[in-house]
Amino acid sequence: QVQLVESGGGLVQAGDSLRLSCTASGRTFTIYTIAWFRQAPGKEREFVAHIRYSNEHTNYADSVKGRFTISRDVAKDTIYLQMNSLKPEDTAVYYCAAATMTGMGGYGDWGQGTQVTVSS
Repeated sequence: QVQLVESGGGLVQAGDSLRLSCTASGRTFTIYTIAWFRQAPGKEREFVAHIRYSNEHTNYADSVKGRFTISRDVAKDTIYLQMNSLKPEDTAVYYCAAATMTGMGGYGDWGQGTQVTVSS
């Protein structure tokens, strides 16, 4: 239904910034919400942020509030995650996911992930 491709990960030092991109293709007109999740080794998948397409309302996990910003470029069908003041505990594989009108519910379409590593 929707194909998602993440990019922008890399290796940075604590305090640095990165901007992740999630480009959507396919039936993008069916998207309700795009979210960013992350998963660190040995941990469960964690919600990071989401943006609602109808009104661009955003929500953030407490651990990233004030540091991360999710935004949307409508013309490019791209969602960004601007990450500032990065901490070693932000190290994880970051995934974007879409909740759509035609899905079974929840986030049914996922990207392949991009690695973010923050050194101390």
